[in-house]
Amino acid sequence: MAKGKVGIVGLGIMGGAFAQNLVTAGWRVLGYDIDPARRRAMARAGVEISPDAQALAAAAPTIITSLPKPSALDVTVKAIVDAHVGPRVIVEASTFTIDDKASAERALRKAGHVMLDCPVSGTGSQAKVKDLVIYASGDSKSIRRLRPLFAGFSRATHDLGAFGNGSRMKYVANLLVAINNVASAEAMVLGIKAGLDPRTVLEMVTSGVGNSRVFELRAPMMVKDRYDQATMKISVWQKDMAVIGEFARQLKCPTPMFDATVPLYNKAMKAGHAEHDTAAVCAVLEAMAGVKRKKGGSRRAMQR
Repeated sequence: MAKGKVGIVGLGIMGGAFAQNLVTAGWRVLGYDIDPARRRAMARAGVEISPDAQALAAAAPTIITSLPKPSALDVTVKAIVDAHVGPRVIVEASTFTIDDKASAERALRKAGHVMLDCPVSGTGSQAKVKDLVIYASGDSKSIRRLRPLFAGFSRATHDLGAFGNGSRMKYVANLLVAINNVASAEAMVLGIKAGLDPRTVLEMVTSGVGNSRVFELRAPMMVKDRYDQATMKISVWQKDMAVIGEFARQLKCPTPMFDATVPLYNKAMKAGHAEHDTAAVCAVLEAMAGVKRKKGGSRRAMQR
């Protein structure tokens, strides 16, 4: 017997993982995505595909949105409002500006719905194994009631209080991710340039004090020099970077280390890594350092 019914709009890397884990946990999951390929993949995973977001809103009392752009949120909110259904709880799990989310919240509240600001901390690979933390904010009663649902696709949920605090916490966490990812790549390239096997760098760093969760997640890709199995695409990450940067500027809070990473992510975009994982900043630093991978092996040779 299903534990309950939930709708998910946006079945990409994160939303798709939410959906699959909730199906496995015994929830009846209705899903919608504008990409036919994602709809087909999720249908094979046991998700009931709705014809559009409006139909999904008519059928699901709780709706999770995991979307790539604020414009997609605007379209989804309009569809929910236009469904003219009874009160729904919308769990907004994307990373957008607080203004974008507040605008959506006002529109939904006017239509009689409750919107929660619930961004998640974790990568796509972590989402697959429920290794996510939910930064929930908004109506505490709704957050408390939805804890069993959150437990179906995450390892922890924190109620951070007023609407918007979830996003504020996500900006802080993602600022560290941006820095740690580049720091991980910088350390890897330094080791390679020094003549160390990248696998040795991975093993030694993860066993020592310099380790981080980001290094553990991204360094294996750097060792293989393969970034096509993205857990966070650089094209999507650019949106997150812009949100964090603007948030810090509004607060007049200096972020020198975060600011120093921006050019490297921009170079990765220009170098053709837009659809690759953010770990591809390692390839950018390798080019800057003048090192190339040896053919047929994982070691690299220094160019002198």
